[in-house]
Amino acid sequence: MPDRKGKPENFGNPPSKELTEQLSFRVTKEMKEEVKAQDDPPEFCRQAIQKALDEKKGKDK
Repeated sequence: MPDRKGKPENFGNPPSKELTEQLSFRVTKEMKEEVKAQDDPPEFCRQAIQKALDEKKGKDK
């Protein structure tokens, strides 16, 4: 896997949105194993969180 650190364009991320922040939280061992089994775990997490945020925005309207 190529080193993609520091290059937001490599994450399918718009150039205007830099990936500069980090988020840390606890999960179960099983959740961690399932996430790590994904092809691109960081991108999988970003997409899952964004999907949940988008759904929450839709319900709050």
